[in-house]
Amino acid sequence: QVQLVESGGGLVQTGGSLTLSCTASEFSLDHYYTGWFRQAPGKAREVVVYISGNNENRRYADSVKGRFTVSRDNAKNTVNLQMTSLTPDDTAVYYCAAGPGHSSALWDDPEEYAYWGQGTQVTVSS
Repeated sequence: QVQLVESGGGLVQTGGSLTLSCTASEFSLDHYYTGWFRQAPGKAREVVVYISGNNENRRYADSVKGRFTVSRDNAKNTVNLQMTSLTPDDTAVYYCAAGPGHSSALWDDPEEYAYWGQGTQVTVSS
């Protein structure tokens, strides 16, 4: 069964760091472009980061540039999201998503992604 599973969420204080992982089963994640999205209560789902399947391109939402880093670990079939300098505005459920192919020009559009994980909660306390 094709599946994406996120891990690494939790509670952290302002200024702290967390690393989220997205692990795929039944398909090779490096053949898919991958995005991390987040959704805070009462807000729309928004893209956070994107990484192409061939690892050549990364995109970051303006709100996380310089603080978040996305990377692949192909040996573990995983895409990681390293988050630093966290603030309460980063509090949300974080989802990873994958789309077929190496890249997508519409990387910030949730409709471009075929597979989604169930999400992991990140809470940043003030």
